[in-house]
Amino acid sequence: PESRITLRGVGINPTRTGLLDVLAAMGAEIEVQEFHREGNEPVADLMVQATGLRGVEIGRETVVRMIDEFPILAVAATQAAGTTVVRDAGELRVKETDRIAAVVEELRRLGACIEPRPDGFIVHGPTPLHGTAVSSHGDHRLGMALAVAGLIADGTTEIDDISCADDSFPGFVALMHSLGGNYD
Repeated sequence: PESRITLRGVGINPTRTGLLDVLAAMGAEIEVQEFHREGNEPVADLMVQATGLRGVEIGRETVVRMIDEFPILAVAATQAAGTTVVRDAGELRVKETDRIAAVVEELRRLGACIEPRPDGFIVHGPTPLHGTAVSSHGDHRLGMALAVAGLIADGTTEIDDISCADDSFPGFVALMHSLGGNYD
């Protein structure tokens, strides 16, 4: 509550901003600042402020613009009022792991009310999360999402193989330390 952070140098290519669009539809307060280009890519700083979220339905063209961000979206959906439905995302079954099955399994361990679908999942929220032992399944995106879930969970969350986050975000563990996480 009342958190406010600035994420610097975030890529905002419109083909990859599905998560930002979905979070905005959920009621998130995200302000785009300092827009510029690095090479040929649009980049900006994002100022994000804590706010209440509401459930949404996600499918079709939005899915392709955020296919890698569904683990973290599922975490956000656990805190949203109402139901969040993800459909048309069957590709998640053939990523580094079956991300639908893994996200559902691990968020359930944390207390989330989430159910799998063949092409997505349904999250009923808000649900308080509680710390427990979870696994990244060696999937960097799932590991990072679980680290964020651990920040909002009551109690201690232990993540098996959080080092896999280095696959796509070297320095992730250090960043999480700066936000209050204690990852070794």
